Amino acid sequence: MSTHAITDHAAPALAGRRALQTVDYLWGALLLVGVVFVYASYRHAMNGYEWVIFAGTTLALGYAGGVWPELRRLLLVVVTLALLSIYLYGADLGRGEEQFLLQYFLASQSAIMWMSALFVLATLSYFLALFGGSEFPGAVATGLTWCGAGMGLVGMLVRWHESYLISPDVGHIPVSNLYEVFILFCVTTAIIYLHYEKRYRTRALGGFVLLVIGAAIGFLLWYTFDRGAHEIQPLVPALQSYWMKVHVPANFIGYGCFSIAAMLGLAYLAKGDDASPRPLLARLPARAAIDDMMYKAIALGFAFFTIATILGSLWAAEAWGGYWSWDPKETWALIVWLNYAAWLHVRISKNWHGSAMAAWAIVGLFVTLFAFLGVNMFLSGLHSYGEL
Repeated sequence: MSTHAITDHAAPALAGRRALQTVDYLWGALLLVGVVFVYASYRHAMNGYEWVIFAGTTLALGYAGGVWPELRRLLLVVVTLALLSIYLYGADLGRGEEQFLLQYFLASQSAIMWMSALFVLATLSYFLALFGGSEFPGAVATGLTWCGAGMGLVGMLVRWHESYLISPDVGHIPVSNLYEVFILFCVTTAIIYLHYEKRYRTRALGGFVLLVIGAAIGFLLWYTFDRGAHEIQPLVPALQSYWMKVHVPANFIGYGCFSIAAMLGLAYLAKGDDASPRPLLARLPARAAIDDMMYKAIALGFAFFTIATILGSLWAAEAWGGYWSWDPKETWALIVWLNYAAWLHVRISKNWHGSAMAAWAIVGLFVTLFAFLGVNMFLSGLHSYGEL
């Protein structure tokens, strides 16, 4: 082969690498602009610990956006819409009822309603693709899931800004009550699922995973219209801490992963044998692939849940003077941790697979659900500020 032929062959690859490098540089530059904007706008409201958290989050998003182009595009759209909302609000929260874009699209409550509708439509589209065998509804479902996650993020960011418009003393990151963390749960679960969808190159499991998001949305809508939970309230003293900004998101990455694993376990059991699957579910991936995805989801969730538990202990030591008090919430968090530690132990050391592990993952979701919601409903303790 001639030198010219080699050069001609390498030119497109070299151009592609340069294009990717240019995108990475632009992404880094936009993150830097974002850091400058946050510093100029909110430096008076952040202490040194919060700046450390902000720096770590920026680096994590920078890396994730660099290696996952779809996430990078999502974040760019979300930030653009959030900034537009901030601009439209100005310094007057009342403009949310006057500006068309705010009232019907970009105000936090409007964005969250859009998130809810988009996730429901995505669930239906995923099942249509699974049962009908057409690629188009599956592609639509993926797009709707990205849009739903995006609108949820916009809603959370705008809600954060709205809390400061009410009063600087009221302002807080929107992860402080059940209404806000249910939005966080929907968004994190959807984004984590989209990662696995891309990695395993299958959309057939989307309907199962989005069922749990749909259940969360059902609770969210009831909580909004029956209890008026969407109203922004001041933080209770126990939550006025920088620890909340890292403890709660880490927890809900764990919860999202555990929920995904449970729904994958449901799909595993529902499919039946690979050789003779149930007719409507024949398009599901091989059970070995579902099993591997379930294992990776639990492993990732366990890592983040462990981090969240450690952070929660440090927060407790600062707030209450002790790392552990056997409060009901703490006790059930330990039960959740032990449950998944045991699941991973037998999976890794004993090489257990199959229906029993899938059923265990489903049971684990109910254990997790009680730790997250049931404790707030039926038990009382130091964490009773999260009651329904």
